[in-house]
Amino acid sequence: MSEPVRPSDALVVRGAREHNLRNISVTIPRDKLTVVTGLSGSGKSSLAFDTIYAEGQRRYVESLSAYARQFLGLMEKPDVDAIEGLSPAISIEQKSAGHNPRSTVGTVTEVYDYLRLLYARTGTPHCPNCGRAVQRQSPTQIAEMVLAWPEGTRLEIRAPLVQERKGEFKDLFESARKQGFVRAVVDGELIELADPPKLNRRLNHSVSVVVDRLVVRTEDRGRITDSLETALRLAEGLAEVVRYDGSEPVTEMFSERYGCATCGISMPELEPRHFSFNSPFGACEMCSGLGTTRTVSEELMLGDPSISILEGVVLPWGEPDGYMRKVILPGLAKQLGFDLNKPWGQIPAKVRQQLLHGVGDAPPRARKAVKKAVKGAVAKTAAKTAAKAAAESTWEGIVAHVQRRYDESSSDGVRLDLESFMVAGPCPACEGRRLRPQSLAVTVHGLNIGQVVERSVVDSLAFFETVPVRSAGHPGLDPGIAGPILKEVRERLRFLVDVGLDYLTLNRSAESLSGGEAQRIRLATQIGSRLVGVLYILDEPSIGLHQRDNGRLLSTLKALRDLGNTVIVVEHDEETIREADYLIDLGPGAGKHGGEVIAAGSVQDVIDTPASITGQYLRGTRRIDVPVQRRKRDVARMLTVQGAREHNLRDVTAEFPLGLFVAVTGVSGSGKSTLVTDILQRTLSRHFFRARVLPGAHTRITGLEHLDKIIDIDQSPIGRTPRSNPATYTGIFTPVRELFAELPESKIRGYGPGRFSFNVKGGRCESCQGDGLVKIEMHFLPDVFVPCDVCKGKRFNRETMEVHFRGRSIAEILDLTVEEACTVFENQPRILQKLETLRDVGLGYIHLGQSATTLSGGEAQRVKLATELSKRDTGRTLYILDEPTTGLHFEDVRVLLGVLHKLVERGNTVLVIEHNLDVIKTADWIVDLGPEGGVRGGTIVAQGTPEEVARVKESHTGRYLAPMLSSTGA
Repeated sequence: MSEPVRPSDALVVRGAREHNLRNISVTIPRDKLTVVTGLSGSGKSSLAFDTIYAEGQRRYVESLSAYARQFLGLMEKPDVDAIEGLSPAISIEQKSAGHNPRSTVGTVTEVYDYLRLLYARTGTPHCPNCGRAVQRQSPTQIAEMVLAWPEGTRLEIRAPLVQERKGEFKDLFESARKQGFVRAVVDGELIELADPPKLNRRLNHSVSVVVDRLVVRTEDRGRITDSLETALRLAEGLAEVVRYDGSEPVTEMFSERYGCATCGISMPELEPRHFSFNSPFGACEMCSGLGTTRTVSEELMLGDPSISILEGVVLPWGEPDGYMRKVILPGLAKQLGFDLNKPWGQIPAKVRQQLLHGVGDAPPRARKAVKKAVKGAVAKTAAKTAAKAAAESTWEGIVAHVQRRYDESSSDGVRLDLESFMVAGPCPACEGRRLRPQSLAVTVHGLNIGQVVERSVVDSLAFFETVPVRSAGHPGLDPGIAGPILKEVRERLRFLVDVGLDYLTLNRSAESLSGGEAQRIRLATQIGSRLVGVLYILDEPSIGLHQRDNGRLLSTLKALRDLGNTVIVVEHDEETIREADYLIDLGPGAGKHGGEVIAAGSVQDVIDTPASITGQYLRGTRRIDVPVQRRKRDVARMLTVQGAREHNLRDVTAEFPLGLFVAVTGVSGSGKSTLVTDILQRTLSRHFFRARVLPGAHTRITGLEHLDKIIDIDQSPIGRTPRSNPATYTGIFTPVRELFAELPESKIRGYGPGRFSFNVKGGRCESCQGDGLVKIEMHFLPDVFVPCDVCKGKRFNRETMEVHFRGRSIAEILDLTVEEACTVFENQPRILQKLETLRDVGLGYIHLGQSATTLSGGEAQRVKLATELSKRDTGRTLYILDEPTTGLHFEDVRVLLGVLHKLVERGNTVLVIEHNLDVIKTADWIVDLGPEGGVRGGTIVAQGTPEEVARVKESHTGRYLAPMLSSTGA
């Protein structure tokens, strides 16, 4: 048994009753790693986030001045008797890093801010045209360089007044002569200013005034400096020094400002803002710093090739009418020689190409014919207008026409609609690097800032480890300036490596990160802040992390603890649980069957607790068994992706046997989502549903004839507002409202189904407009939702709630758990079937009207799964799931696997992207990607049964899988 925790050394929670917590009290030791575990819905998040963290946030707001609090409003106190020993709390949850397209991994972690400073203060500018290094030099510095040449070298110091410009320059010659200068060099020829040549004003000329002729001698330092100052003053900061120390004279160009003397381009004094793609001083002018531009996609723009243009094959046009139908299209059809009523697929390829990309390259006679054809189609008064319109739209091509509408439209609605026919690609000006050419021409240790952020975190760290800092006898960056900056950059990059994000690139968009990746980025940022005495609360940080990287994450959490912080982690991962200093197991079940502390103490204490389901799995009395016999693949029914090349995939060919349970595995960043989501899922969506998405680069996919539909079940929210809930998403709420409308009381009052909807006026509470919650803007804190004062969170008005079914109002029905609702609606087959499906996927504890914003990613995914399972399957369906075990306890995983394997037994194919070894070991077939993440991944390390993969030495997944298979006798 572990030693009891003394209250003076602990965070003590007394009488917590938030959500389903049953008046529990726990004592959590300070400066320790505490893991809160238990079945899904047992109350883990209610204890960690809704009680402990919420109280910490509330106390913070109360500590502010009365003036500040008046803007924030009152935060409701969690339903708890007392919390003692509460430290300042920081919550690191699974939420996206934001939807701002300008946010990147580099900006979120602040690494990019330090890089901007580094490049502004220590970077070497180059000419963006010719690539020559440019630097500012004072006359004294230039003189020192000249005096370093061999003694006795003959010199000529010139002022370059004109560089490759047209003109006669009579006034320039006269001005130079009046200032006392005698000679000049014009186009390489020495001339006398007293008798200058007459220049051809239509040709480019170069003119340099000869300021001085002398020989390199130390005692002439003053004369050289004076002559250089004169040249720099005359030529506005430029000076030429010609030395005659060989057969051919050598010309050296010097500048006292940032600028290329050869190209004549000047550059501003470097500041951090010149490297910011959020500033007009640094952002690429074409893409405004986004790095991408939108262009029309032919594939997305064209509909079913079996219909004609007049029937709407060009989706942005729809069915042409009016001027387009009567004037432009008939004239174009006559010129190009095609029938407007002919299906698009039957129009000759050359004509389709001209329709899409215009006939602008046609000879003048052809263009005239088009104009004539258009004029003949309408009255004379409209002929001129028609010809002009034909020139502006038809001739430019459909693609250019749609692109022009997008670029010129001032309507957000029009632009949003047209965006569905467009794809984002790298900006052609900056090649996706977001910055101006002048900013990208500045280098540190040979790389510009765009090249650095294109590298993965681990490669960037290796680069900055090798950046030289100047020391005795060794050139490099100024240690006083670069030293502190490099230290910060290296530390932050190491933190990202430590939390398993070494494969990410610094320029990766933050909105493309998964919830787990975003959470680990915030964790790395917190480690960098090196705060002490803080309470950190994390929500399943191991999500999306391969077992290989778990050790590094745990080391990071322990480092946070060792700084003197208390770390509370809500987690299901077995390795994390076993590494905990203190373990709290909630249960015994979910929802109303949970909310109790089953065990608290050391890991061994939990193992020794008979009632703990977690303990039973830890000691091995409960486990998820390996199938006795795996399903055999049918080589005649294979779905094969050939030549996958998107992102980091290296021209791989992956085989997915149909009718089996297939797992795609590999370390984080190895290319799993790219292969399954970006290529396979998008291709199938286009094939079956004509979805407006473009698949990633690949050669082809074979085997589609064996499927009749695809169902993609991801972890995106089922709704982004409190109005969305499981009842509405699954379709349960519609038959429930219809049932209430059929009740005698409803018929007496004249209530229809709409009366029981919180989305329309009539039956809803108008104070909160059916939300049940009122949003309070917290200004510099996240917005807070509090229950409506009028309806108390019920969503409906009093009259609506007077109608009851089996003693419950519509509001009380929404407050039921799925399990309770199964009893209430046991005689309503339409409703019961959907409820039972929710219960089968382990969601019996959630409430029908529970706000979508309170569901975790894993819960949202299982709601979607239940929705699809309630539909009739065909036996030829492909189900794609991305980490369906997110947020699931060992026991929940066992239940979910039972549901998924039932789908396979009915002839369907289930394809999961997964890290959970309990799922992987039950798969019939594995496609393992790797061997590492990012540029070191993108290949198929192993394909086969779990036993075959476990024997592949190069497979990280196989290495961790082998002991699990051997322990079960597989």
